[in-house]
Amino acid sequence: MYSQDHTRPASPTRRAVLGAGIAAAGTALSTACSGSGAERAGGTGRAATDVGGEGSVVADGKKLRPTWTPSPEGKLRGLTFTATPATVGIGGGRTVRTSVYDGELPGKEVRITAGDTLELTLANHLPEPTTVHWHGIALRNDMDGVPDVTQPPIKPGGSFTYRFRAPHPGTYWFHPHLGLQIDRGMYAPLIVDDPNEPLAYDAEWIVQLDDWIDGVGGSSPEDVFDQLRKGKPAMGHGSAHKRGNSHGAGSVPSRPSGGIAAGYGPPAARAPERDDASPAPKRGKGPDRLMTGANSPLLGGHAGDVAYPHYLINGRTSDDPAQFRARAGDRIRLRIINAGAETPFRVALGGHRMTVTHSDGFPVRHHRTDSLLLGMGERYDVLITAKDGVFPLTALAEGKNGAAMAVLRTAGGALPGPTARPAELRRDVLPSARRLRPHESVEFDRRRPDRILKLTFTGGMKDYDWGIDHRPYSPDRVHHVERGERVRLVVVNATDMWHPVHLHGHTFALAGIDSLGARKDTATVLPHNKLVLDFDADNPGLWMLHCHNIYHSESGMMTTLAYGP
Repeated sequence: MYSQDHTRPASPTRRAVLGAGIAAAGTALSTACSGSGAERAGGTGRAATDVGGEGSVVADGKKLRPTWTPSPEGKLRGLTFTATPATVGIGGGRTVRTSVYDGELPGKEVRITAGDTLELTLANHLPEPTTVHWHGIALRNDMDGVPDVTQPPIKPGGSFTYRFRAPHPGTYWFHPHLGLQIDRGMYAPLIVDDPNEPLAYDAEWIVQLDDWIDGVGGSSPEDVFDQLRKGKPAMGHGSAHKRGNSHGAGSVPSRPSGGIAAGYGPPAARAPERDDASPAPKRGKGPDRLMTGANSPLLGGHAGDVAYPHYLINGRTSDDPAQFRARAGDRIRLRIINAGAETPFRVALGGHRMTVTHSDGFPVRHHRTDSLLLGMGERYDVLITAKDGVFPLTALAEGKNGAAMAVLRTAGGALPGPTARPAELRRDVLPSARRLRPHESVEFDRRRPDRILKLTFTGGMKDYDWGIDHRPYSPDRVHHVERGERVRLVVVNATDMWHPVHLHGHTFALAGIDSLGARKDTATVLPHNKLVLDFDADNPGLWMLHCHNIYHSESGMMTTLAYGP
């Protein structure tokens, strides 16, 4: 186990049957060990193989299926969650009709200890299929929750049991991976405790950030997607939705189409504050939710396209915020999760500095800062020492000028106003994890990559034709690596917009000039820049790599990496 600045044990407050898409991609998996189709270090070659046809997936005369040897299991934690339509409050007397887990927004925390096994059965009471993706967990491939790639979608009235061992402690979360469902209310934290926790703290605060549009003024994620795509169909994992339908009205907005999906998030109500962003020309049948002029120098320019009516922390708006109560002098661990679908957040706690201890679940050498910028899907753990008073925790919608707010309270006093903007937001900002160094206990060894795989993110806002290597997602297009390789992913951003890059089933190290950086599973690539990521191919299967902007991924900015056992 790693050791950090504090060694007193913490006492925190606790509060497979494969689908049809696997047949196509799995055919490629059966040939992954041949090494064809990918670029070796120092060589060149095609980065992907096009696989056609249907039928049995066969290797050496036997049907190919997941055959990974399970690690020794610790304790078993059994749970049941239900995905259901619900009317939920988001603060200020507002209610929205959306989809949630067990009637709660956000979903209740799931907590286990590293080495233990989670067995969670999801009962689907929605009028549409769904899945669960366990974001950031290096789990067995058939539990990854990608429809028609690692599992069939869970049909309405059906259920699916996810069972996997959690190998690493850290802050993770789970959400659907079908269509645009992530831009509703189905998300929840997954906290994997360290049995030998080295950090010393008195309390823990889980902070979930979200951009909300579902059920507000007749809006739905599907209608927003229609406005962005001008009616063109989805190219991602499976949202052949009926255009113009309002999920809040109880329609059936999506069903699987035989690929992968990314969908995250919650709903919204009121036009966001912004003085440099204005509505784009109205398209589609629902209220106009597009914006122009969203700009962030930290993100290299254009920050986003969707004008969310609300931004939330732990399911509440800034005029009726969630409050965390502690004592002055308490050392508090904040686990911050960006569960938004299209919004980066800059986060600061008024009157306090933060010490960053983890990024995407993995420990880093402690780094002091005033504020953090999180892309969609990213997580940071930070420590603060609580002062005496009432303080706003503000999550600024980067480039959009709206904000979410929660409150840290250690004394009596009035709440900060919803427009509170702590000075810390403008001081020492950590714009990305590139400035962080990994803790020595999780630092990758330096070795020459066995394979270099180059992927180019392409497309643009005008035609909303996001893809990889000038092509939208196809389950037949698979990038091969081999088990045991050190793979270097070079992600080139040839677009005018930033993208949060997420790799399933693995963590990667941000590659620097002379060292390997923080361990991550989601990282930002700026416009007309590249992101160099090293990972070890030690978890066989079919693994998605995609932009974690749900509207980009659903437009086609995703692909599949594959290797056999």
